[in-house]
This record gives sequence, C-alpha cells and structure tokens, in this order.
Amino acid sequence: MKLYRTRSGAFTSFENFFYRTKAESWDSLIARDDLHDHCFAAIKNTSPSKEFSEIDILPPVENQEVWAAGVTYYRSRTARMEESKDAGGGTFYDRVYSAERPELFFKATGRRVVGHRDKVRIRSDAKWSVPEAELTLLLSSSGKITGYTIGNDMSSRDIEGENPLYLPQAKVYDGSCAIGPCILLRPEPLPKESQIELRILRGGDAAFVGKTSLAELKREPQLLAEYLYRDNTFSCGSLLMTGTGIVPPDTFTLHHGDEIHISIEHIGTLSNTVA
Repeated sequence: MKLYRTRSGAFTSFENFFYRTKAESWDSLIARDDLHDHCFAAIKNTSPSKEFSEIDILPPVENQEVWAAGVTYYRSRTARMEESKDAGGGTFYDRVYSAERPELFFKATGRRVVGHRDKVRIRSDAKWSVPEAELTLLLSSSGKITGYTIGNDMSSRDIEGENPLYLPQAKVYDGSCAIGPCILLRPEPLPKESQIELRILRGGDAAFVGKTSLAELKREPQLLAEYLYRDNTFSCGSLLMTGTGIVPPDTFTLHHGDEIHISIEHIGTLSNTVA
C-alpha cells in the first residue's frame, strides 16, 4: 500500500487502484502512529477514485523536517575518509562508523525539498557534486516508523572534504534534497535483501550505475529513529534518510542536465534532473 501527496490531496494506492484519503491536512496525517491502519480503513469504506494523476504528485513533505544519517555503510565510510584525509578529518569517519552513537544531521525543511521529476541543484561554488541514494524513513510524531520512501541527498564532496565542519554547507541548500514519489506504508521492516540502485544518465547514456542492498546498512533503522527523537520533538512527524552505500568514483561529478534515477525495491523509482 502506497501513499501519495498530490496537488488535489492525499491518495492511497492498493492493488492498482487509487483511493482519496481524507485528512485535515498532510501534517496531521503524517503525524499519526496508526497511519497504515487509518489508510487501509479508508480504502475499505470508499470506492476507487479517477482523480489521481501522476503529473500532480508532490514531494511527501509539508512541514516535516528532513534529517539524515551519515557513514552508515562501509562504502560511505571509505569515501569520506579518502575525501577528507588532506584536511586531517579522515579518522573521524572511521570512528563514527564504529561508534555506538550515529551521525545525524539536519538536511532540509519542506520548502527546500523537491519531488519526483523535479529539478535538483548543485552548489554554484562546488566542483565535485554527487547524488546519494538513500532509503528514507517516515516517522510519526512519537518516533514510530510508519513508512518508507526514497531520498536523494545531494552532496558537495569537495566542500565537505575540505573540512568536516563544512558539512552543513555541503549538504543544505535549495534543491539539495529530493524525496518521493510515494510513501510505502508497511507495518514490518523492509527485507534486508531489498535492492537499491542508482542510475545517472548523461545525454541519454549511462554515466554511472551502482547497486547495494539494505543488508549493507550497518545501523538498524529503528536505532537511527530513536537517536533522532532523543530530546527532540516533531509535532508533524519527520523524515530520516538512512545513508548511502553507493558512491560514484572520485573522478565523477554531476553536470547540469544529468538525469538521476534512484530505485528501491518495493517502493519504486525517484527521478530528477540536475538544473
């Protein structure tokens, strides 16, 4: 079962049919602990709608904050150590990877998030930019994992590599975060063997293709959620990116016009073009 935010309201899809999902607001809907049961109950009491249109899909974020976890895959640890070794920060990432406490950082407010088929941006003062394909958790106001979606954590690797303290500038800017196209409503965790694929097309040809699986994710999603909600409140719920295990080679950087396609098994594909 999948939940979509559109220009005309919320819709739940089930067995290839779409149902209008009533709610006071997207924020009140997302904050619910019983989101799956609420949407499923609405399906049983309504008829399929013909109003749903893919061109009306919006990012599944309104007033939710988007946070992200770093160095949760071994591949990410290695890449971060390599890019920051000249700045003296290389060992920081190895220590984060093995530490009990995860790295969590603020990524975006709702207005900075773009959705499926929208344009992401690269910083004007960056020379080495990459997308990061990430399973993204939907969390209720109490911190319960109620769904899963796809996130693209756009990153300026040269800025972060120059000094780890520049992380916010490398990560947080307009158009630096894409989320969508939907939220998979699933009471149980995704299977560990679930595949994640990143495809970058340039002029219609594959410039980079990479794959990983959730089995490579070092930290359990529930643990990441628990740390995020320690001494933090999110009245509208939140979204938490869980890190990337796919990193293009150091010789690769995004170009304007590149197409980015991130697919996660059971959820779908998030597609964006670099502005």
